[in-house]
Amino acid sequence: MNSNALRVPARRCAAVTAAVALAAAPVALAGPAHATGGGEEGRASAVVLRTGLDVSLLNKTVNLPLSVSLNEVKAPASAEKTALSVRLDGVDEGRPFQVLRADVATSRATADKRRAEGYVNLARAKVHLPGLPLLSLVEVEQVTSKAVCEAGKKPVAESNLLGHVKVLGQKVTLSADGRTQVTVPGVGEVTLDLSKRETTSRTAAATALELNVNVNPLKLNVAEVNGNVTLVKATCEAPKAAPAPKPEEPKTETPPAPGPKEQGGSTPSDDNLAETGGSATTMYVAGGAAVLLGLGGGAMFLARARKRA
Repeated sequence: MNSNALRVPARRCAAVTAAVALAAAPVALAGPAHATGGGEEGRASAVVLRTGLDVSLLNKTVNLPLSVSLNEVKAPASAEKTALSVRLDGVDEGRPFQVLRADVATSRATADKRRAEGYVNLARAKVHLPGLPLLSLVEVEQVTSKAVCEAGKKPVAESNLLGHVKVLGQKVTLSADGRTQVTVPGVGEVTLDLSKRETTSRTAAATALELNVNVNPLKLNVAEVNGNVTLVKATCEAPKAAPAPKPEEPKTETPPAPGPKEQGGSTPSDDNLAETGGSATTMYVAGGAAVLLGLGGGAMFLARARKRA
């Protein structure tokens, strides 16, 4: 028999053995990636007029609440109301009366993950109460309010009042501290708070006029009207920033403490492999190499025996 013919099967056997050993080795898989989520959207609101009034009827011992919001918008979920007339049972035979008359009444609210803003603009406006059809509670030329909240920045709130202001038909001069009181004999009393601004680390609110009302019209079956009226208010809340990813702590290997050497040789355990920087994969590789050497040696032995024969 030719010696070359004997060497070919031996080489094939060694190649098959190597392939089996490599296929048996474990494969390391990549760990899951950590995704960083985005921040939450901010919030904003804007309203032209809001009332919280109690209307007492002259011929009845009841109070009728007058709570309305005109041209109110909110963000990110926005709902707009543009009605300027309301109806109260028992007042002026149940006919609706117009709370606000204005040439311009604009309210806007926007919000996203970076910025939130509320804005209101009111021009040439008159506010009326039930029982006072000809006399307005307050008249303004133009008022604006704006509240801006940006992520990572200080919120800003501002209100501007342009032109004259009339309360219960009287032209008033607003005081420097922002509060003015107006009394009209036979009608009632109104206290005005001008340009109220409030800010925190993430929120802002700007109100152009806040009125505390106490009037006695004695008309249209109305005995008394008490409560608050808010004119031109804007608010905002800054978006919440996305949480910063936690930095991965570097892994440090602690060298094993020196210990007494045991007599005689022994096979290292898995724990010892971990301490010296090895892993369970080392055992598979070592086993595959041992199988490979054994099969290769057997193939060479068979080849030599056939050659001698």
